[in-house]
Amino acid sequence: MVHAHAHPHPEEHLASSAMLQDIVIGLSDGLTVPFALAAGLSGAVASSNLVITAGLAEIVAGSIAMGLGGYLAGRTEVDHYQAELAREYREVREVPAVERAEVEDLLAEIGLSENTRKLAVAELTADPDQWVRFMMKYELGLEQPDPKQAPKSAATISIAYAAGGLIPLSAYVFTSTPNQGLFWSAIITLLCLLLFGYLKSRLTGQPPISGAFKMAGIGALAAAAAFGVAKLISL
Repeated sequence: MVHAHAHPHPEEHLASSAMLQDIVIGLSDGLTVPFALAAGLSGAVASSNLVITAGLAEIVAGSIAMGLGGYLAGRTEVDHYQAELAREYREVREVPAVERAEVEDLLAEIGLSENTRKLAVAELTADPDQWVRFMMKYELGLEQPDPKQAPKSAATISIAYAAGGLIPLSAYVFTSTPNQGLFWSAIITLLCLLLFGYLKSRLTGQPPISGAFKMAGIGALAAAAAFGVAKLISL
């Protein structure tokens, strides 16, 4: 008896993975870059308002730049897939014997017997669309990208960057001097980096403790370098 397998909901593993990756990219840079900028300015200026103004300007510019980068990366993936797809259709049409031989080679690599390969090649190459899909996936290792992913990535990265950037900057709003702001900003941001690094490592299957300290260490190093350079220049 054959049992039909019903799927009451569509699979969304790839979409969720892409969104998680975009959040990680935006949030990690958003926490680190504005924090380093604010730390550098704290070593050179005497007004918290200047730090806040410059920090907000950087967050706006950074979120736009990061979002645009995410959009262009998504569009490049789509354009690359479409170019390879057109090339495969052309090769199937113009040199079918060569493409059939490539299909048989791929099937041989996974251990199919010669008779089974012959039958499989005949079945796969009977339909040009099926033939091309097979070549795209198993010869080129390409999955069809979602054309809507590019704007989604742009929005997700931009929002995550802005949200991350406001965290280190918030300390300067509630303190009277840049040095006080830097002190509390460092505490808040490093705690957030530890938590973010821990959660990111757990979600991606990496050691969470080392991931947490690695993320916090990168942020602390960037801020210390920016603060030290600003101090040297202001002497």
